[in-house]
Amino acid sequence: MIPSDLSAPGPRLSPEGALALLEWQIAMGADEALGEIAPNRLALPQPAATPRPPPSLVAPPGALAESLAEAAQSARLLAAGAETIAALGALVAGFDGCPLKRTATNTVFLDGNPAASVMIIGEAPGAEEDRIGRPFVGRSGQLLDRMLAAIGLDRTKVQITNVIYWRPPGNRKPNAAEIAACLPFVLRHIALARPDVLVLAGGTAASALLPLSEGITRLRGRWFELAVPGLDAPVPTLAMFHPAFLLRDPARKRETWRDLLALKARLDLPA
Repeated sequence: MIPSDLSAPGPRLSPEGALALLEWQIAMGADEALGEIAPNRLALPQPAATPRPPPSLVAPPGALAESLAEAAQSARLLAAGAETIAALGALVAGFDGCPLKRTATNTVFLDGNPAASVMIIGEAPGAEEDRIGRPFVGRSGQLLDRMLAAIGLDRTKVQITNVIYWRPPGNRKPNAAEIAACLPFVLRHIALARPDVLVLAGGTAASALLPLSEGITRLRGRWFELAVPGLDAPVPTLAMFHPAFLLRDPARKRETWRDLLALKARLDLPA
């Protein structure tokens, strides 16, 4: 029987009642103290933390990387002969296989440090980039600089390029044929640069290099191991929103901040 003191209102409990309660607990089998705080048996169970799956090993989409279009085949032949990033840039500047070059002012190939271990690949030049001839120099480039500074990077510590080297008219999205014509140069650039980390900024860059049908909203924040021709090991690759998208939708900056922290954590890992 439960001692009568337990049914009395209020917190008061006499020494005799406390002793009776202890004897009752022992009789019920509660004869060991396993912790200083008793567990709440009425609390809802908390789901166990789900471990993140390991990065997927992927290769660029075959429809683009192995395109049989004449421009793509010509680009592959030219790119394969480049032994340095500077030589590759000269080949891109002289390449006439992409029709976008006819309407562009400048070829936009590279900015930053060609020897940097972090490589950022964006989408295509905008009006400012086309005018100046360097990637990410407009408003989105200024935001990119602030994003990099937030994790201790700047343009001396990264190299920046795009999957398309010439501005599409009206800043439209480049089509598959235009991407296929430029992709051999992009892949050769990665192989020559041998970056420790590759960042794909925006949906166009992600769809050009990752063989997945999801949009950037679902791809961002995920790590991949990208197999690139000419490299012995795949490149750790992170997809994130393009700075131009963040200018249009500032609410997504919170997600990008998490991606930047993930990038910093990866760079801080011991070699």
